[in-house]
Amino acid sequence: MNLSIEGLPGLSGARNAATRAAVAIVALVLGACGGGASTATTDPEPLASCDPANAATAAECGSVIVSFTDADGDFLNYTVDVLSLTLETANGRVVETLPRETRINFTDYVDLTELVAVASVPPATYVAGTIRFDYTDAEVFVAAGDGSKEAVVTDQAGSPLAQAELRIRLSNRDQLTVRRGLQSLLQLDFDLAASHVVDIAPTPATAVAEPFIVAEVTPVDEKETRVRGPLVEVDEATGEYIVALRPFHHRDGDFGRMAVQTNEETEFEINGESYIGADGLQALAAAGRGTPTVAGGTLDVAERRFTAAIVLAGSSVPGARRDAVVGNVIARDGDILTVRGATIIPHDRRAHFHDDVLVQIGPETKVFKDGDRLADTGIDAISIGQRVTIRGSGPDAMRTTSDANSPQILFDATAGAVRMHVTHLSGVVNTVVNGQVDIALQAIDRRRADIFDFSGTGTSPDLDADPGNYEVATGNLTLADFSAGKPIAVRGFPEAFGVAPPDFKGRTVIDFTEVRSALGVGWGQDGTTAPFLSMGADGLVLDNQNPAIDVRHYIKQGTVLIDLTALESGTAIVPPGSGRTLYVIKTADSLRQYSDFAEFADDLATSLDGVTSVRSMFARGQYDVDSNVFTAFKLGVYLLEP
Repeated sequence: MNLSIEGLPGLSGARNAATRAAVAIVALVLGACGGGASTATTDPEPLASCDPANAATAAECGSVIVSFTDADGDFLNYTVDVLSLTLETANGRVVETLPRETRINFTDYVDLTELVAVASVPPATYVAGTIRFDYTDAEVFVAAGDGSKEAVVTDQAGSPLAQAELRIRLSNRDQLTVRRGLQSLLQLDFDLAASHVVDIAPTPATAVAEPFIVAEVTPVDEKETRVRGPLVEVDEATGEYIVALRPFHHRDGDFGRMAVQTNEETEFEINGESYIGADGLQALAAAGRGTPTVAGGTLDVAERRFTAAIVLAGSSVPGARRDAVVGNVIARDGDILTVRGATIIPHDRRAHFHDDVLVQIGPETKVFKDGDRLADTGIDAISIGQRVTIRGSGPDAMRTTSDANSPQILFDATAGAVRMHVTHLSGVVNTVVNGQVDIALQAIDRRRADIFDFSGTGTSPDLDADPGNYEVATGNLTLADFSAGKPIAVRGFPEAFGVAPPDFKGRTVIDFTEVRSALGVGWGQDGTTAPFLSMGADGLVLDNQNPAIDVRHYIKQGTVLIDLTALESGTAIVPPGSGRTLYVIKTADSLRQYSDFAEFADDLATSLDGVTSVRSMFARGQYDVDSNVFTAFKLGVYLLEP
């Protein structure tokens, strides 16, 4: 795929060098696979019969489902405004896919994808587009020690980013085709880790941007999908309901219609009451048009069909009628929870980040558990490490402590509710016995284990959970492949408070070689002309000892960082044997995209002619520590052309 970024008028303020740099460092591509080809294009159907603004012609239009996702990085919060996303046909017709500006916290979307809009557009082949970002009111926080630190996003010259307008051009081979009466899919993936070099030393911290933003018609990395919006109608006969899509935490606006499929296993929580299957759908219908909803489930990419695993509606939606707090419980003192990395979702204001929030719970607090609606869950079920969404009684109950040195939000959930989410552990195996694995705990939901206070988790103080030997009950899960010293990931729930051991009930146990890992490496402002020891159709071998390697040189598995420069041999980067893949070569004014690794490697080898240098590289996939092989399903290389 060939793409060019042009300087455009309309940026706020003067078009100085810093502004031009802000535009130049962003690259976006619409497409899914293949390399560059002819630029000739044809519209699949005439455009004149469809006017998205005219309801009378709606049947003549097609639609585009727009979604956002992200990859794991060092950011605890990364909230920016997306002002617009337009698409353009070969004959110059421009359509807007976002009905209004959209405020996005990309860190919410490491483990899931959010459907942002379903835009009605004329049937056409879309060959270009424009996306506009606004950083002037950005809210960005990075991990710093045991807490967080505010950060400023800058361009390469150190100037804070403001508004940036990006022009996108597409080749014929990788195109977004919209047909009458059918839905197409466009997923935007903003890889925060690959897109920034973070320096936490200054105050505020700095995040130098070099964004890798790609858009995929057929997403490579499939994740849980979330759909939000007020209810439009329910069809109990088909098990389907329709929402007026309203992404993130917007309280007004209509971003298009989206159908949500349910089945006999779909869990519902509606106005604080639990249901399942048809009973839940019936209760949703009774709640009425306009009822706020949020659903988590899976999107069938081929069929453009979303099926919900869990549906929240009415007062059960965080921030709909009550304030909400989302984060992990790092300590508990009686009925006071300390929630770390909290996103506060007021019912009458926009969401914002706060490092720690103190939450008061009580006997009347309702407790729900994802995937187990029949669980006997009182407040004692909430223990250390638990990922939670907590709904409280309103802003009049929120106040700060008098301790100016440690201001905390006090959140009243005594008449509210707590929903416990699946929690992710990572660590190294100590011992394996039948039905249990004991691990040296490294992280909970990507937060270091040493920030969690496990006091009170055990039946007695001497039985409190020990992160050095954290006991995970595994039931009937297969543990034959695990042995002492093996990295491991576990998904499940902490044992109830005061009940350990065991400390955690695992639902899944995963070898770290199967865990999504990230590779990132940079070679400074000038780059290097020799980043690899070898290049070929079977893979790349990274020169880990290249003297130009800068501060970015790691493989990240959960919170575990592996220093590339400390490895004895070059790291092999190879394609997987099957599945969807995406390989990207980015320059200052183009981005070429491939699904075939051999074509990508051939282009890369040709480009590295001894004069062109590589500035940075990122990859997503699985890493095998023993063989020092990184299997990449997504890989991007940023070239500095002379």
